[in-house]
Amino acid sequence: MFELTEEQKMVKSAAREFVVNEVIPVAKEIDKEDRYPEKIVKKLVELGFFGMTLPEKYGGGGMEYKSYIVAVEELSRGMSCLGTIMSVQNTLYALSLLEFGTEEQKEEYLPDLCNGKRFGCFAITEPEAGSDIASIKTKAVRDGDEYILSGQKEFITMADVAKVAIVFARTDQSADKHKGISAFIVDTNSEGFNVEKPIEKLGGHGVHSCPIALKDVRVPKENLLGKENYGFYQALKVLASGRISVAARSVGIAQAALDAAISYSKQRKQFGRYISEFQLIRAKLAEMAIKVDTARLLTYRAAWLKDEGKDYVLEASMAKLHASRIAREVASEAIQIHGGYGYTKEYDVERYYRDAKMGEITEGTNEIQLLIIANELLKRGIA
Repeated sequence: MFELTEEQKMVKSAAREFVVNEVIPVAKEIDKEDRYPEKIVKKLVELGFFGMTLPEKYGGGGMEYKSYIVAVEELSRGMSCLGTIMSVQNTLYALSLLEFGTEEQKEEYLPDLCNGKRFGCFAITEPEAGSDIASIKTKAVRDGDEYILSGQKEFITMADVAKVAIVFARTDQSADKHKGISAFIVDTNSEGFNVEKPIEKLGGHGVHSCPIALKDVRVPKENLLGKENYGFYQALKVLASGRISVAARSVGIAQAALDAAISYSKQRKQFGRYISEFQLIRAKLAEMAIKVDTARLLTYRAAWLKDEGKDYVLEASMAKLHASRIAREVASEAIQIHGGYGYTKEYDVERYYRDAKMGEITEGTNEIQLLIIANELLKRGIA
């Protein structure tokens, strides 16, 4: 569970080498401009980082989920937006199709994900349905051989570059709010599908989150994803996997912050000594390292359980909550160790702090994770 396989070590090494050579030199510039890293993403496609866990017959790598999680962690050490892009494509979008799509749908869309021709987005969040996804109001009305979708989506990551969207809409207006929701595969160039201006964010620069307005968007009935009225339960399964990705991204950010703090402490002098020689600084570094390692172990455990085909809902929420919290705490301490310089744009630690906060909100806020963890504990009973 804890030891990396040879394949996973190779993935880690390849991702780390890529980050050092291709990402770190341009990370500050991309963050400042909030620019989608198109060239970097194309290179990641060429290296096989998209569709890593998909079957080879669809152009994927056929790897274990843990291998993918290792890649997300390493890429996020260089730039958190790469972890986000990986998560949206390899988990939210790809797993939705793999788990619930027909064979025709898989053959149509998955190869184009792996070769980078058509990326997707996961359109579920709405202005009044964030944590409470069962309250979505977007409607899908059957009209002959088509569904007509109308509504508003919010904070949809990669909507501005996606050519396909997994859109969740209510197909049964009279059903209980947890029922009556369905998922659809929608081409983003469809008439009435409008991606609006990206929302300016505190961190996570380089990948945009946009509102989507759907006005009488016609979708062929063949583009229904999974069973009609089962979309809510499909989303829960995919989001549980996504939380492991968020945890891995958070671990990557935390590790980057720790690395920066260690490096700076060995260069900065005060009172005639390197600050790494001060006991208070050493204690901070030790606490930071312990936090990063606990977050990593929780994340690897959740990925291992998923690979083993075991129930991982509890562990995924634990990993997501703990790792995102740790990333923020470690990034904050890294700023403290840098002193006044840590509060400036000159050093990367302020970026790590901004990026870390996002993990406590995405894929279900940490408050929601507490509820999930408690529910799972009560359901499982005493071990």
